[in-house]
Amino acid sequence: MDVSILIVNYNTQRLTLDCLQSVFASRTQYRFEVIVIDNHSVDGSIEAIREQYPQVTVIANRENTGFAKANNQGIEAAQGRYILLLNSDTLVQPDTLETMIGLMDRRPELGAAGCKVILPDGSLDKACKRGFPTPSASFYYAFGFSKRFPHDPKYNQYQLGHLDPDDEYPVDVLVGAFMLVRREAIDQVGGLDEIFFMYGEDIDWCYRIKEAGWGIYYYPRTYIVHVKGGSARRRPLKIIYEFHRAMWVFHRKHYFKKYSMITNTAVYLGITLKFLMALVQNKLTPPSRPDGRSEESRTEVKA
Repeated sequence: MDVSILIVNYNTQRLTLDCLQSVFASRTQYRFEVIVIDNHSVDGSIEAIREQYPQVTVIANRENTGFAKANNQGIEAAQGRYILLLNSDTLVQPDTLETMIGLMDRRPELGAAGCKVILPDGSLDKACKRGFPTPSASFYYAFGFSKRFPHDPKYNQYQLGHLDPDDEYPVDVLVGAFMLVRREAIDQVGGLDEIFFMYGEDIDWCYRIKEAGWGIYYYPRTYIVHVKGGSARRRPLKIIYEFHRAMWVFHRKHYFKKYSMITNTAVYLGITLKFLMALVQNKLTPPSRPDGRSEESRTEVKA
């Protein structure tokens, strides 16, 4: 088996089915298997996947285990020499698997690679090529310096906005929505760290892979579409909490001992302030209607 494609599903039946359709429309010489790990969905996802794609291996959890743990379950069951983390809300192109596996076969020094990721409106999903969130990189990003000086590498250490998204080059971090990882690299560094529930695990994995001496590469010779959420809507408190907790965990795990107490304190205060601001902003966001569209966006559509 060349590649094992892991898709974590949590109440995203329609998106997951669309994702599977794009995967099985791939034109490739490589053999692949698809493993869907369902985190206790209640929207009929498991039944629909098994009916429409009986060739897919489905792991049905009895609780929402989170993104990292679910993918680790998939890795344990996988037979491929490569592991592909693929979000349920993505659409691969017919040449994506062929192009990316071919790259990894030609470049044995690479531990992981990612392709270009675009949003439905055609813009770049900037998370697909990133630097590590060091204190300085996070500061310049959080306080808007990267937007103010888009061509200056000093202020674009995190999202690498100064680099052409149509060029290929080594990076620090890929996005968990599409990350092709070599089996040997996983055997060396281990799977995703399950202390991360649904954010930060991709950054942490890339950090450990790179520390082990493997290369990480951005390769925009093919792309996927990342559907993501549509209109702005109020998010559950747990989502906001986990997003900011991941920042705290990553810094504590990898940077705490490398920086002074003053820097560490500033980082934690910054994360706390950002968390509080996110809570306020979320509170002011119109709640979602049953169809998932916010009242604000509903008004815009009517207008």
